[in-house]
Amino acid sequence: MTNQINGQSLINGEWVTGTDGTVTGFNPATNEALQPEFGLLNEEQTDQAVAAAKDAFASYRATTPEERAAFLDEAADQIEARREDIVARATQETGLPEARLNGETSRTTNQLRLFAKVLRHGNNNSVRIDPAQPDRQPAPRVDIRQRRIPLGPVAVFGASNFPLAFSTAGGDTASALAAGCPVVFKAHNAHPGTSEIVAQAIKAAIEKQGLHSGVFNLIYGPGAKVGQRLISDPAITAVGFTGSRSGGMALFHTANQRPTPIPVYAEMSAVNPVFVLPGALGDAKALAEGFFGSVTGSAGQLCTKPGLLFLPEGSEGNSFVSAVSEFFNGSTGQTMLTAGIANAWLEATKKLRSQDGVEAIGEGKAGEGENAPAPVIFETDLATFDSNEVLEEEMFGPASLIIRYSSIDELVKVIDRLEGQLTATFHAIESDHAEVEKLLPHVELIAGRILFGGWPTGVEVGHAMVHGGPFPATTNGATTSVGTLAIERFQRPVAYQSFPEVLRPEPIQDANPWNVPQVVDGQF
Repeated sequence: MTNQINGQSLINGEWVTGTDGTVTGFNPATNEALQPEFGLLNEEQTDQAVAAAKDAFASYRATTPEERAAFLDEAADQIEARREDIVARATQETGLPEARLNGETSRTTNQLRLFAKVLRHGNNNSVRIDPAQPDRQPAPRVDIRQRRIPLGPVAVFGASNFPLAFSTAGGDTASALAAGCPVVFKAHNAHPGTSEIVAQAIKAAIEKQGLHSGVFNLIYGPGAKVGQRLISDPAITAVGFTGSRSGGMALFHTANQRPTPIPVYAEMSAVNPVFVLPGALGDAKALAEGFFGSVTGSAGQLCTKPGLLFLPEGSEGNSFVSAVSEFFNGSTGQTMLTAGIANAWLEATKKLRSQDGVEAIGEGKAGEGENAPAPVIFETDLATFDSNEVLEEEMFGPASLIIRYSSIDELVKVIDRLEGQLTATFHAIESDHAEVEKLLPHVELIAGRILFGGWPTGVEVGHAMVHGGPFPATTNGATTSVGTLAIERFQRPVAYQSFPEVLRPEPIQDANPWNVPQVVDGQF
C-alpha cells in the first residue's frame, strides 16, 4: 500500500489545510527539509477538531465492548498494511534505524490489540455490586452497583522520541479509545509525515467500522500555542503527554487553572538510578557492557535510560569503571532525533563537565553527518553528588554519570532526597540480599518500576507494567502510561443506587449481557 502525504490535519473525517503557517519534517542526519509542508491550524480550526470529538462522544461511548474492540483490531490491521511506508518515512524523519522502527510499529499494533482483548474480557468496567439486604438490622441495605464510564474527549500529544508507540496511535491514544473517549491528537512537528500516514490508517478503520468520524482527529499546530488552546477548551476532559518537564508543566498549570480542572497525565523526565551492590561485580565487563548498551541505545534518547549508576568504591568497582571507559572510548555517535535535541544534549554535557569533582572517564567519537555527538561517561563521588543538584539533571542522550559510594547507609540518605523516577534498578546477588532489603523501602518511594537485574530500557507492554512514577517523572504517580492499567486514566467510577434491572447499564445487570467480571459482595 502506497500512501501519499498531503500535509493536512484530519478533522471530523475530512483532510483540512491549516492556515496559521507551515512546518516541515527534517532529516536529522542532514538537516534537510522533507516535503511536503504541513499547514498549521489556526484557533478556529483547532476548536473545530475539539467540537468534532465532542459530537462523537455520545455515540462512541455507547458502543459495545465488541464494537470498540473490533475498531482497535481494525486500526492495528490498517497500520500493518501501511508498515512499509510508515517505516520508510519515520526513518527519514527521525534518523532511527529500520529495525528499531519496525519493532516500534509492532509494539504500536500490539498495544491496540491488547486493549481490544481487555475490552472483550471486560474487567476495565470494574464492576462492584452490593445487593440489597432489606432484612439487615438495624437498617436495611439498598442495592448499590458501580462501574466505570469514559470521561469524554481526550487531548493527546505525540512524543519526539517515539514516532509510533507514543505517538498517533500509541499508548495514550489506544487507552483513551479503549476507554470510550474520542481523541484529538496533536502531532509532533519532528515527524509530521509519519503521523499523517498512521492517521490515514485510523481514519480507514473508523470508516470500516461505521463509527462517528470525529472519534479521532489529527492536528498540526504551532507548538505551545495550539497545546494551550486544546487544554483550555471546556470539551477536553483529560490530557496524555510525553515530553519535556517544561512542556508537561505548562499543560498541567493550564489544566488546573480552568474553571473546571482536568487531569493531565504527563510523563516528563527521569534519570533512572541504578544501584550496583558489591556481589554483582563478579563479572565487571559483562555488567559494563549491559550498562553501555542501555545508555547508548537509540542514541540515549529513551526516557528510561540509566542516567545515574551508583557503584561501590574499591578495586572491583575500579574494574567496572575501566571496562565502561573502554566501551565508551570505542563508541561512535548515532544520529539524534532533531538538531534541537542534539544541541540540548551538548549543552547538558558541557554543563556537567564544568562541575567541580566530575570527570569524563570515557568518550567516543562523533558519528557521520549532522547531529551525531560522541557518547560520554562521567564519574564522581557520593559526597560531590550529594552536594550538587546539577548532577541530578537529566541528559537526554548518550551520557551517564557513575557515582562511587562507600557504604549502604550513605546510599540510603542520598536515595531519600532523589526526585521521583520512572525506574530504579538493583544489580545484586544472594550475598547482597540484606542490603537490597534495606534499600528497597526507600527506592519504592521514588520509582514506578523497580528492576532486579537487567536494564530499564525496553518497557514490556502488558497487564502488570507500570510506566510512571512520582513527580517529576510524571504529574500523576498513581497510574501508568504503558500497559492495560492505562485505560483507567480516562474513566471514572459511577455508583447506581436502587435502580431497577431494566434501567441498569449492561455491565451491572444481573443478566450481565456483556459477560464482564463482577465483584458481588466483595467476591468474584
